[in-house]
Amino acid sequence: MKYIVILGDGMADEPIPALEGKTPLEYAATPNLDRLSKLSEIGMVHTVPDDMSPGSDIANLAVLGYDPQKYYSGRSPLEALSIGVDMKETDVALRCNIVTLSEEDVPFEERVIIDHSSDEISTEDAAVLLKEVMKELANETYQFYVGTSYRHCMIWNGGSVVKLTAPHDVLGSVIREHLPEEQILLDMMKRSFDILKDHPINVKRREAGLHPANCCWFWGAGTKPTLSSFEEKTGKRGMMVSAVDLLKGIAVGAGMGVALVEGANGGLNTNYEGKADAAVKALTEDGYDFAYIHVEAPDEMGHQGSVERKVQAIGYLDSRVIGPVAEKLAASGVDYRMLVLPDHPTPIRVRTHTRAAVPYLLYDSTCPARHDWNYNEKEAAASGELVLQGHKLLDKFLQLTYDDTIV
Repeated sequence: MKYIVILGDGMADEPIPALEGKTPLEYAATPNLDRLSKLSEIGMVHTVPDDMSPGSDIANLAVLGYDPQKYYSGRSPLEALSIGVDMKETDVALRCNIVTLSEEDVPFEERVIIDHSSDEISTEDAAVLLKEVMKELANETYQFYVGTSYRHCMIWNGGSVVKLTAPHDVLGSVIREHLPEEQILLDMMKRSFDILKDHPINVKRREAGLHPANCCWFWGAGTKPTLSSFEEKTGKRGMMVSAVDLLKGIAVGAGMGVALVEGANGGLNTNYEGKADAAVKALTEDGYDFAYIHVEAPDEMGHQGSVERKVQAIGYLDSRVIGPVAEKLAASGVDYRMLVLPDHPTPIRVRTHTRAAVPYLLYDSTCPARHDWNYNEKEAAASGELVLQGHKLLDKFLQLTYDDTIV
């Protein structure tokens, strides 16, 4: 038996008037999910404990079967693992987003945060900008590491796990109330703005109608993580397929393989087909038992507040990942189980994560159920299936059995 999780980051949402009162998941064209849902169990799962922040770090740990209350030590340390940072016990890792702040003639604190991703800046351009910052700000205490797109890392040797605000949580806000209390971090942010705002790359971006990548924003502080082995925990050899350093870092920490997919960038126009092919190859050719495909695009479109593009991202997930994976696994002749879900909602209304339960779909090729339902928030809630502790969903998935009944 092979196992595959397909996770549409931030895919869950709320009913939207512009979509005839439907959620993006209800409204999007998802013929493959519609077909599979008739043969699957659907239900709801709480992926984020009540006393924890609804981040992708916490939620994806839970989906992978790790109790966040036991294993979570911060988001940035997981990302540091993925880019090869050998953290010391005295190190604190921080996410270093390259963001877009407004550029009117006002004090730094009065600027507005416009875009947490700088219009999904390319890794190549972001690396050039970050290296300019490093020339002035990097030293033995503060080391910077290039990640993917707008997502980068800073290691603070001998630092503290200070409270910091995620930029995607305060989009459109004046930044004064959301800046670090730690003076050195605030000073570095201010200096990064001065370094980046007139850089030639940003001049060209403005000319092209793109947001300038004009400031480093620190958040997600944490200490060196310790995850137990996924294979020892589950008996399954696992492969991670993701463009996002956070997910790759979780995989490294858990001893899973990490597939490198050319053109996978965490945006709307990522290499969906490459991700699907990498997972299928891992399961059918490379001896892996478990594959986890993470697609960031629905979450990014939720943060952008774009109804149209979030619907498009969900449609792409269905047609370019879920459909091909199901087709190729069936053609290979292997028995398999598939779990489809978001990690958390990213509602268009608020443009950030919420802690509401999310819908899941469980399919087993060896004993398909027969149901008259579709996979979405409303019908999953109506099914009566509810997993209260998200980290227990994986056990349900790996031990899944169905009664082949008509509902």
